[in-house]
Amino acid sequence: MARVTAVEDKAEPNTGRRPRRKREARLGALTAWLSRPLADFHLVLALTGLLTAIGVVMVLSASSVSSVDPATGDGVYSQFKKHLIFVITGAVVFWIGLRLPMRRIRALSSVSVILCLGMLALVLTPLGAAGGGAQRWFVIGGFSVQPVEFTKVALALWGAHVLVTKYNVLHQWRHLLVPVVPVALLMFALVMAQPNLSGTITLGVVLASLLWFAGAPKRLFAVLIGGGVAGAVTLALTAGYRQSRVLSFLSPGSDTSGAAYQATQAKYALADGGLFGKGLGQGPSKWAYLPNVQNDFIFAVIGEELGFIGCIVVIGLFVGLAIVGLRIATRNLDPWIRIVAGTLTVFTVSQAGINIGYVVGLLPVTGVTLPLISAGGTSIWVTMFLMGVLANAAQHEPESVAALRSQGPGKFGRLLRLPAPEVYRPPSRRRGSGRTSTPKRARPSAERRRQGRADYGRRSSRRGTT
Repeated sequence: MARVTAVEDKAEPNTGRRPRRKREARLGALTAWLSRPLADFHLVLALTGLLTAIGVVMVLSASSVSSVDPATGDGVYSQFKKHLIFVITGAVVFWIGLRLPMRRIRALSSVSVILCLGMLALVLTPLGAAGGGAQRWFVIGGFSVQPVEFTKVALALWGAHVLVTKYNVLHQWRHLLVPVVPVALLMFALVMAQPNLSGTITLGVVLASLLWFAGAPKRLFAVLIGGGVAGAVTLALTAGYRQSRVLSFLSPGSDTSGAAYQATQAKYALADGGLFGKGLGQGPSKWAYLPNVQNDFIFAVIGEELGFIGCIVVIGLFVGLAIVGLRIATRNLDPWIRIVAGTLTVFTVSQAGINIGYVVGLLPVTGVTLPLISAGGTSIWVTMFLMGVLANAAQHEPESVAALRSQGPGKFGRLLRLPAPEVYRPPSRRRGSGRTSTPKRARPSAERRRQGRADYGRRSSRRGTT
């Protein structure tokens, strides 16, 4: 009997049952972990930290050559130090977005839109700084700030607030489109006056995401996509440098030294990397072969130095961010948080998709940066803030709210001094109207009022007799 058992145990691995059971056990453990409260919160923290760490390392490698300037005395680490300052201050901005109550963020959304419209107008005045044929920055203390980056987040927060407030009348076109679409079109006009086509495209993504998560009809998106494509083609053909970029994209082999130079060099860098890359810091493209390598084309350096494996890891992290962000949007009960979480997720991931798309040659070259990885001050701040808001939204999932209120904030919450999330209470509806109101105290009936007066009379007579 022992021999038969030994034979069966020896033959079991050949049937594949034991590895299958291990895979099923691991899958069950992963599913159980994902179903736990605060799983999305910890995933947002992990994805943000990993992408930021990759960005710090790659900016150090990519900017080491272009940072050297004998005329000014700048050394190898000058641009890296500036990027590191933005990352450290961005961590503070992340903490602010994580700690602010969601109702406070919603209340400040209207003021933020007004401020952003004012900044977009002021940047076109002599207060704004010009460079590269565009005027889109404020230079403060040697640091440049782009108001269009703040405008994207402000439009997402305020647009969600307006659409949720008018939720019961969104079936009417004028309530669905006004005032969100006119304000967005005003932003588009101010951004294109800089000019900044890439900023206009990303603002269009924010607007489309808001309407999508608010439940707008599908035919509206056909009109928006058609109008957006027509507008982008018109704007691309009205400026010489944009027209040359589009033509070089349509015929990539016609001009490899003009407008197609950056795209061609990016493809060479990706091809040189192979499967595992040349090694961190060993890529030759940063030696003046690829301009703006630490900004718009840092994904080419990732492919050159870390290879195809490194590119897949970065793409996988953004895919994971998309899954987690949409999961947060679907698991929340507050409609404003649902629209905000979905819009911010789509905006961030689509920006990464546009950047990776033009680096690998699938899209025309634009100035969209790779979130959390490319060097840049304003984009780092804004992305860190919206990641903090997304983590804040993860804390407001019903299971997370119950766990944090019953078990406390935990070690991480105590370290960051995170307040307990508020329980969502849907507003009550008035009969015969689409408006919402707070519940009022019911008026007592006539019989109950008479009974109350009689009881009051008996108590008064008792006091008189005593």
